[in-house]
Amino acid sequence: MKNISRTVWILSLVSLFTDTASEMLYPIMPIYLKSIGFSILLIGILEGVAEATAGLSKGYFGKRSDLTGKRLPFIQIGYTLSAISKPMMALFIYPLWIFFARTIDRMGKGIRTGARDALLSEEATPQTKGKIFGFHRSMDTLGAVLGPLLALGYLHFYPQDYKTLFYIAFIPGLLAVSASFFLKEHKSNIATEKNTTSFFSFFNYWKASPIMYRKVVIGLLAFTLFNSSDVFLLLKAKESGLSDTAVIGIYIFYNLVYALFAFPLGILADKIGLKKMLILGIGIFSLVYFGMGFKHNIPIFVGLFSLYGIYAAATEGISKAWISNISDKKDTATAIGTYSAFQSICTMLASSIAGLIWYQFGANITFFLTGFASILVLLYFVLMTQEKK
Repeated sequence: MKNISRTVWILSLVSLFTDTASEMLYPIMPIYLKSIGFSILLIGILEGVAEATAGLSKGYFGKRSDLTGKRLPFIQIGYTLSAISKPMMALFIYPLWIFFARTIDRMGKGIRTGARDALLSEEATPQTKGKIFGFHRSMDTLGAVLGPLLALGYLHFYPQDYKTLFYIAFIPGLLAVSASFFLKEHKSNIATEKNTTSFFSFFNYWKASPIMYRKVVIGLLAFTLFNSSDVFLLLKAKESGLSDTAVIGIYIFYNLVYALFAFPLGILADKIGLKKMLILGIGIFSLVYFGMGFKHNIPIFVGLFSLYGIYAAATEGISKAWISNISDKKDTATAIGTYSAFQSICTMLASSIAGLIWYQFGANITFFLTGFASILVLLYFVLMTQEKK
């Protein structure tokens, strides 16, 4: 664990606890919302509003973190909002209250993301970015393994007692907030400006950003535009005859593979180059989606989801590590926040496009087109000049 500082460990534990809380509720959220009277349409609107809030706020609060020269207030407030939103979802069942609670949760994610990733970047050198971000992703994703397992275990003994799970999820959320108070602010973080900034001012960073930043982000956003929600992969598994338990089991298995590979692949990325690792990850992604275009049995799906976990490990943390290396240190939170904001918008569009193609032409065409599009993005990165690690 050489080069893994105290700050990185604490941030990683905070993310682990938070993801455990969030993923504990992820499998049962649609079921719970339907049980309190939400229609499918209303659930879709709720998630759309929540994700839009998270996406746009990432850019704004990333910019605010750089302008004020502070990281900890954004990290602590962000994780606190996400923690308190969990019991709020169970406290009242009025639609407006549920919208408010869910938005609070996503707002918390938006507030903390840029500042947290900037603090991670400050704990690394350009030669160890892959390792640091990879370690954080491993710990974060471990929560996506523990959370669903805890939920399944609880529901085994108390079937359909969804509301209590929201209160239980507050416990790891509270642990995350408590751990965040052991973090220390870097004295080197000096405010770059004292002026206030508008909510959408982070868009201005695009014009002022380095050319290499724009090249990398354009490629990443093009990839995101065809990378729809994991729900479609799970739906494909379900349509192929897998039981609900098997589908949830595969989802947990995918996250386990992701958690196990993120750290070692981050270390490898520092040695071979972040760009090469990202290209490898996109190549694996295309193989998975081409493979998903066919009907399979459980062993084949296990293999495909294993590869999908390796793809995630080779791209998620690596992309942020690369962005932090090609942006000025004083703009790290803004650079990552701006990318994350655009990424959230593209993610929403991607799922809408995939859903439309699935509805019109079927699942197979959806996966084949996504696989083909990812090959084009792969070629874009291969041919992209002015590479930096």
